[in-house]
Amino acid sequence: MHVGKKSQKREKSVMSVSLYGNVVFVVIELVMAIATGSQAVLLDAVYDGVEFFMLLPSVFLIPLLYRPSNEQHPFGYMQLETLFVVVKGITMAAVTFGLIFNNIHLMLHGGHIVSFHTIAGFEMFACILSVIVTIYLRIKNKNLHSPLITMELQGWQIDSVISLGMAFAFLLPLMIPFAWFDRVTPYLDQIITILLSVIMIQTPIRTVITGIRDLMLIPPEEETIEDIKKTVEPIIGIYGHKNLYYDIVRTGRKLWISVYITFDKDIVSLSKFKHLQDKCIKALAQKYPDFYFELLPDIEFTGIEEEENTIQKGTG
Repeated sequence: MHVGKKSQKREKSVMSVSLYGNVVFVVIELVMAIATGSQAVLLDAVYDGVEFFMLLPSVFLIPLLYRPSNEQHPFGYMQLETLFVVVKGITMAAVTFGLIFNNIHLMLHGGHIVSFHTIAGFEMFACILSVIVTIYLRIKNKNLHSPLITMELQGWQIDSVISLGMAFAFLLPLMIPFAWFDRVTPYLDQIITILLSVIMIQTPIRTVITGIRDLMLIPPEEETIEDIKKTVEPIIGIYGHKNLYYDIVRTGRKLWISVYITFDKDIVSLSKFKHLQDKCIKALAQKYPDFYFELLPDIEFTGIEEEENTIQKGTG
């Protein structure tokens, strides 16, 4: 199966919206960081800045992903997408770790007091804007199933949660007006940022692990393999077989599925074999947007063939 040019244009359009959204965020956060002197907002701006520079080449990468496979590129250009996702995941994980260490450094040096109500209002605005972009990306990606858009969707989700956490942190001094809380006030934004970072670091790490598996052509997660087997085996089982062997890999958004089948009978009708493959493709198409499927007879070498060749040569 191949995705059409309309999907390519839609995906590029959706990614452009995310790109422009990142530009707006970076500019606003830098201005707010300078105006308030908040290190947390500055770190958020750096985080989104890295996101922007990683997103920029991905928009130009999209046309390559729709080129068909050939002899020089038997898997097409899909692994470029996987490589990009891995690099982006590593970068985002590194930035998140940097954010944690910077906030620990701030705490060790007495924290930092800023205009709490101003930053709380800004972070609430940032949260609402992130949620709007997240909903937009989720709706648009329902039919596209793009890993690049999925990565952006995860990034905007992280931004919305972090912004909400920051807004809550900066509102605490106004919600808890007690003398004993004054000692905690300088460390509030650092504590909340560290906790959120520890929670959110799981997403880029998981992305990197999955991407490395795909780059090394290791079979995808067990859930995907089992789902493919449950889809294919009831169809093939009708015709009778002795054994099935699966060869499944994933490159970017595309699944490459090869099923080797050993039939009970020695003679196989090519027309029935093609019909069987078409039924498998139709069933898989209902679950997977982009895949390649082939059903192949598993021809075993038993040694009898060599004996027959020797006899023929001797009688010839």
